[in-house]
Amino acid sequence: MTTQHPATGSDADLFLRDFRSLSSIGETPGGGVDRQAGTVADAQARAWFTSLLGQYGFTVETDAIGNVFGLLEWNPGAPFVLVGSHLDSQPLAGKFDGAYGVAAALHAGRRLAAGHDTARPPKYNLAVVDWFNEEGSRFAPSMMGSSVFTGKTTAADALATRDADGVTVAEALVALGHTGTGTGPVPAACAEIHIEQGRSLEDSGTTIGLVRSCWAAEKFTVTVHGEQAHTGSTVIADRRDALLGASRLVVLLRELADRHPAGALHTSVGQLTVLPNSPVVVPRQVDLTMDLRSADEELLAEAKLSLEQGIKLIEDEVNVRIEVRGSHAWGVRPYPAAGVDLARACADSLGLTSRPVYTLAGHDSINMNDVVPTVMLFVPSREGISHHEGEFTEDGDLCAGVDVLTEVVRRLCTGALDD
Repeated sequence: MTTQHPATGSDADLFLRDFRSLSSIGETPGGGVDRQAGTVADAQARAWFTSLLGQYGFTVETDAIGNVFGLLEWNPGAPFVLVGSHLDSQPLAGKFDGAYGVAAALHAGRRLAAGHDTARPPKYNLAVVDWFNEEGSRFAPSMMGSSVFTGKTTAADALATRDADGVTVAEALVALGHTGTGTGPVPAACAEIHIEQGRSLEDSGTTIGLVRSCWAAEKFTVTVHGEQAHTGSTVIADRRDALLGASRLVVLLRELADRHPAGALHTSVGQLTVLPNSPVVVPRQVDLTMDLRSADEELLAEAKLSLEQGIKLIEDEVNVRIEVRGSHAWGVRPYPAAGVDLARACADSLGLTSRPVYTLAGHDSINMNDVVPTVMLFVPSREGISHHEGEFTEDGDLCAGVDVLTEVVRRLCTGALDD
């Protein structure tokens, strides 16, 4: 494989054209996108992806959980370097989260294919991937497609997962015609590029983030059980208000974060479903999700213990029952130091500034990092805004990221991270 150089004007223009075309799919009036997994908009984005894969010379394969792979097999029988991210989004979300990583991977592959030396095939082949349901907004938990691919969950369990309306993943994929029979390529290494979703790169004036580790995270699904009653006539002392219990739990999560130095622990409640949700009925049940994240696993364990103790107090004081079920968790997991060094060298060779960073959010590369050497890159997010229609990254940073990713993937295909 020949050495790649920074994108020419035509390369950058072609990438930006394709990315803007993708950004129009599921576009919202507020300037973002809504492409939740298994929806029509998600299917349209996947059609965009497969169409360009064919146009740029890739062979398309879809596996049982709906992961879409674009394959370039330069060295028949050899494993593949996987590069990509996800096309699904949160509701009323931004255009860059996940989607940028898929478009960047597609164009890195396009450029590498164009510069391919047929007389000297690289050690590994290349697969560009759209991981199914990374966001987990419609079907929980998140990072579903990569969890199935890496064996952390079975395809059968994932396909049986239901959304709030009772639709299973399998039913959604069949309805959209996005079921597959492939098993996906055998991986040798992995790379993913993503917007930072924080503001450390912007604050420091840095173009490329070299992700050295992820934070640990624990996510839970919670049901607060109370008793339905009349909001007017029921004596306050007799009420078992599930929404009051849930509200106390929301406050408890924030108080746990505030007990520690700023930035040491992140906690949140992101979803509430109230039953029966009537203006004149004391709620009998509230379903919610909550998560705790930290770079310190001991601190996270302490916070979890404090949470359990606080839940018992809420149950006693509000006269409700709180049922907590773990839904998704991962520990602190460093990315290979050799991969961080490789990415730094690629950025240096292109004259781009870089710095080591952490990822506080979950990404499919966290799953892949458990099975093959994995490189994770960030580009700046304006003001750190993400999961919001105002999410934004400058064109220059987007294109610089494609340049670095292209060089990283080129080196991975030559076996740069082999033991």
